[in-house]
Amino acid sequence: MSFQSILGNFALILFVLTISTGIIWFLDMFVWSKQRRLTADQALAEFDARKAKLTSEGIRVEEGGRNELESRLLKQPTWVEYSGSFFPVIALVFFLRSFLYEPFKIPSSSMLPTLFVGDLILVNKFTYGIRLPILNKKVIEINNPQRGDVMVFKYPENPGVDYIKRVIGVPGDKIVYKNKRLSVNGKDISYEVLPDFLDEERLSYSKQLKEDLTGVQHSILNDEQSPAFVRDPHPFPLRELCNYDNEGFSCTVPAGQYFMMGDNRDNSLDSRYWGFVPDQNIVGKAFAIWMNFSHLKRIGSFK
Repeated sequence: MSFQSILGNFALILFVLTISTGIIWFLDMFVWSKQRRLTADQALAEFDARKAKLTSEGIRVEEGGRNELESRLLKQPTWVEYSGSFFPVIALVFFLRSFLYEPFKIPSSSMLPTLFVGDLILVNKFTYGIRLPILNKKVIEINNPQRGDVMVFKYPENPGVDYIKRVIGVPGDKIVYKNKRLSVNGKDISYEVLPDFLDEERLSYSKQLKEDLTGVQHSILNDEQSPAFVRDPHPFPLRELCNYDNEGFSCTVPAGQYFMMGDNRDNSLDSRYWGFVPDQNIVGKAFAIWMNFSHLKRIGSFK
């Protein structure tokens, strides 16, 4: 199993650890500790009887023997002691990670200039509703993803891998991307030219624009050397809702699904290639960078 696969199953591993250490803690608290106490009481009663007999015969008995015997009989086995100690910590991490906030690391440049490679981000797990851990089934409705949100989700072609992109289209939207300009439901998105962006990893400059996605302003990158058309889109589900040509594409977002794109428009593998993101694949809304060891000034919130 690859390291990526292990990370993809981390929630399951954490769940198994929580349950197993919890069972051990419960059994020790309510069963095994009482058995040890009963065994110790019996042994101490025998010890006291033997001590009384020896004392009556004038034989002196060491005073510390009783305490040592009691301590040894009541001592938890090492594996039980460690399990009981780790249980509250693991349970707390599982709860926080499953229902409140989860950390992620940005592995690629597809979200430049918003997110850099190596950014450690926090994802809000309850913004889009409360979901059951492991099953990822929504049980409490709260909010739905909105255009412009930066969202983490399970990659539709491999749910064991987490992706992060920006929400471009919500259910019912008509998305048109022609000659690297976006329109939503027939309304052209406005752009403002910004200074070129230096990609320090690739040592190259990209054209930078400020995009106003129905009220959410953020920066995007365009590579003027890359063509406008989408190269080799995959045969994804509901592909018939999309049309591709030499200038770009148009898609109608189906019910219960979302259309995602990276801010680094010409260097992002996103919904243009592999299709829509179902609601059940949603992980949460990314909202802050809590650390980047190479760029400490990047710590903070982002749009």
